[in-house]
Amino acid sequence: MAEATWGDTDGTSIDWKMSASLEDVTRAGEAVPEVTNLEAAVRAWQQLDGAMQKDAVLTLERPVHLGGALPLDRFVGSAIGDLARHMPA
Repeated sequence: MAEATWGDTDGTSIDWKMSASLEDVTRAGEAVPEVTNLEAAVRAWQQLDGAMQKDAVLTLERPVHLGGALPLDRFVGSAIGDLARHMPA
């Protein structure tokens, strides 16, 4: 029986167009989640001041692999910066 694979077989590619939610960020005086694609959410996080970056939570539609670690579908604070280092130029 053959095993199915989706995307890169090495598990390192990230679908930057998948849905993602940037949460725990105050916008116009309210903490309203921003639901968009992963790339836009990470870029929005990069524009936040340090305190807001620290409190932010990024939830992904599907888990991603970073550097051989276990797949994650939720990043908090500086861990979002770890994900940002993998973004396309």
